[in-house]
Amino acid sequence: MRAVRYHEHGGPDVLQVDEVDQPDSAADEVLIEVRAASVNAVDARFRAGSYGSVSLPAIPGGDAAGVVAEVGEDVEGFAEGDRVFAGGMGHGEGGTFAEYASIPKMKVAHLPENISFEVGGAIPNVGVTAWMAFVENAGLRPTEYCLVHGGNGGVGHTAVQLGNAMGADVLATAGSAEARERVRDLGAVVAFDYDSETLADEIYEATDGEGVDVILDHRLDDYLGLDLTVAAQNGRIVTITGGIPAVEDAPLQHKEVTVRGMAIANTPERRPVLRRIARLVERGDLTAEIAETYDFEAVGEAHRAVTEGGYVGKLVVRP
Repeated sequence: MRAVRYHEHGGPDVLQVDEVDQPDSAADEVLIEVRAASVNAVDARFRAGSYGSVSLPAIPGGDAAGVVAEVGEDVEGFAEGDRVFAGGMGHGEGGTFAEYASIPKMKVAHLPENISFEVGGAIPNVGVTAWMAFVENAGLRPTEYCLVHGGNGGVGHTAVQLGNAMGADVLATAGSAEARERVRDLGAVVAFDYDSETLADEIYEATDGEGVDVILDHRLDDYLGLDLTVAAQNGRIVTITGGIPAVEDAPLQHKEVTVRGMAIANTPERRPVLRRIARLVERGDLTAEIAETYDFEAVGEAHRAVTEGGYVGKLVVRP
């Protein structure tokens, strides 16, 4: 089969298309004929060698959608020909930028007929991340104010939609005027320029002076001070990347703000959340915006694009 691999760490140019053996499905795995997969920012960091270690050569790609080609002997509920989507592969497990990928059953769910393979391949990791941030970690409630930094990004644009579906009043930051307009279309009440010198004042004005109940952030080095400033009493800040930097005079005590880190790697059993994500997409409350689609030969371009950002939604790769 054809697969995208890198044999050494480096820039996007180290990615190449190889002929490799088709994987076998282990007893607890589902072999998927991949129809679409997506590029996540972490893929580029693993490829560059700046985020964890992998065994080389490695196949990138953390999520996918396709058709079941084979099921392991311990797998129930799936049959050959089923439409499925999956999240959480790659980086040592065998990635999804291949014509076939064998994935543990705990990371696979059925894909409804009215959801395209492109959307199914784009939404698993970002959808599960947004769900775990808002539902499991922050306990977001209807009518609360939530702030999503980078509302045009992969996780960000999904979180904007999810927060809206949960009945929250969603605020977001984004870089360009075009991105902010699209983020508002996705459900944000207000979209701010994250470079604004009066951002804190603008957020307080948008929340009628109450502050923000839940904040989803992926750039704490830049925004933790702002987050703590605009957080409401008992506010909850959830970060999905990096550590928590030191902040002088942080108003944690008098506001009783919590700051919590999370990663979907801490939730190996993803099927229950994937099923809920599928239901939200099926009924039109959630989707993955597809910014661009690439074939295997152009995966290097996709890795450059995911590093540069500036688009709304996800980048998809098709075999």
